[in-house]
Amino acid sequence: MLCPKCASEKSSVTDSRGDGGAIRRRRECQDCGFRFTTYERVELVLPGIIKKDGRREAFDREKVRRGFRRACEKRPVGAEAIDAAVEAVEKRMQELCVKEVDSRILGEAVMDELRKLDKIAYVRFASVYREFSDVNQFVDALQSLGTPTNIDQPDKAENA
Repeated sequence: MLCPKCASEKSSVTDSRGDGGAIRRRRECQDCGFRFTTYERVELVLPGIIKKDGRREAFDREKVRRGFRRACEKRPVGAEAIDAAVEAVEKRMQELCVKEVDSRILGEAVMDELRKLDKIAYVRFASVYREFSDVNQFVDALQSLGTPTNIDQPDKAENA
């Protein structure tokens, strides 16, 4: 660490404290005796997102959270569960260790977490994300959840 006063590389740490997201270090220059404070933070590297139309944008945690909230609207899913799912998606993106990732990979990660969280929320998100154009695609999404679908059969309650 360079001394801000004399630019010497000789400094010693006199005190270290963690205060949440950073480590605060008090330092003293060995050459001039100047005392100064440095902060050490973890730098998270998240990939950029390549959209369907070729545009590139930064990974936006809040945008992912909004997508989860919209899919889980009026569902029995708590804010803590949504935050945990957002964390899991963000961690997956970090673990890819790439500079850019296709938006499809991000979308699939979101759908995987929604599938674990709430099946209705998963189907809601999938219907928008995959741009279902007919009922068969919707039925396929339901069947991928292991849900029996009797779409062609009338409801038994109607016959009673």
